[in-house]
Amino acid sequence: MAVKPSLGADLLGASRLALEAVHGVTELVEAVHMNVLDKALGAAVLRPAVRPVAGVTALVYRSVKSVTRVVGGGVDGMARRLVPLLGGDAGWPGRAAVVAALNGVLGDRLAASANPLAISMHLRPVGDVSDRIVVLAHGLCMNGSQWLRDGVDHGATLAAERGYCPVYLEYNSGLHISRNGAALARQLQELVDAWPMPVREVVIVAHSMGGLVARSACHHAELAGHGWRGLLSKLVFLGTPHHGAPLERGGNWIGMLTEGSPYSAPFARLARLRSEGITDLRHGSVLAQDFAGGDRFAGAPHHTSLPAPRGVQCHAIGATLGSCPGDLKDLLLAGDGLVPLRSALGEDPDFGFDKAVVCDTGHMQLLSSPQVRSHLLAWL
Repeated sequence: MAVKPSLGADLLGASRLALEAVHGVTELVEAVHMNVLDKALGAAVLRPAVRPVAGVTALVYRSVKSVTRVVGGGVDGMARRLVPLLGGDAGWPGRAAVVAALNGVLGDRLAASANPLAISMHLRPVGDVSDRIVVLAHGLCMNGSQWLRDGVDHGATLAAERGYCPVYLEYNSGLHISRNGAALARQLQELVDAWPMPVREVVIVAHSMGGLVARSACHHAELAGHGWRGLLSKLVFLGTPHHGAPLERGGNWIGMLTEGSPYSAPFARLARLRSEGITDLRHGSVLAQDFAGGDRFAGAPHHTSLPAPRGVQCHAIGATLGSCPGDLKDLLLAGDGLVPLRSALGEDPDFGFDKAVVCDTGHMQLLSSPQVRSHLLAWL
């Protein structure tokens, strides 16, 4: 069950985030400053003059961080007292989209610090109850409401045209995909158990990262022996990076390069702010063992290729901004702008999906494409 957001909880979450940002910037500036001084201390000519400065500088930064902690404790305590007083609904325009984006980038940190802005996974049924359920899983930095794009909602289409009851998944996309997969497996079982009529069929339509979460959920459901796994008949992936996304690999290379210089090394921390969910997209990692006991920012972590779920009809739609697959625009812009076609279609290695390609279409346009709508109605 989703916890209804309140203005007080938003205030508490925002204040914690701001204080963490102040502390983080202070540490970043301190690291750059001290690295410069360390270089100066390495020069014999400068050492006598610089050593006292280094000592005073370190004291100043310790004082700033101490004051930040004290002020932070006071602000946090005040915000906690204001939560019940500002208990109205947090319905300010754009809140859901902003919070979803924040969770995608920093969701692991929000969850670890129990920040009220962290999204808790839940499933949201919409419309008339049916014995056929279609679960719609959103992508990175998004939420369930964003399935509605340019007046098109694939869930509503499948309800009207095929009689499915759409169930929209909401989750913190900054957490490890394997963690979200395990949670989704449990919640789907709870949903099926509590459904007001016997469920005849479950279908999952997933966009981008949501497809990796769905594959991970199937794996966890098999391990746990969940009954809903036997009801799952079809999986449709829209622009899912089954074999990774080049943008995350680029971010990882930037982090590695900045660590090469003592002056730029502190800025590598900025690259390491990106969430667990984002780093999972480097190779399309869906299992916890891929990063168990290792550095998730390492250049080449262990990656396990999880095959397509057995006994399920799997369909994959890949998009390209080019006029046709393999043209210059397709190659230069990595398919749909985020996910290359081979990754979206599960071709390396080939998972054996039923495949379709839509051209002149970007990653987000998959949510409103008439061609995607036609494929969904043909497959489901």
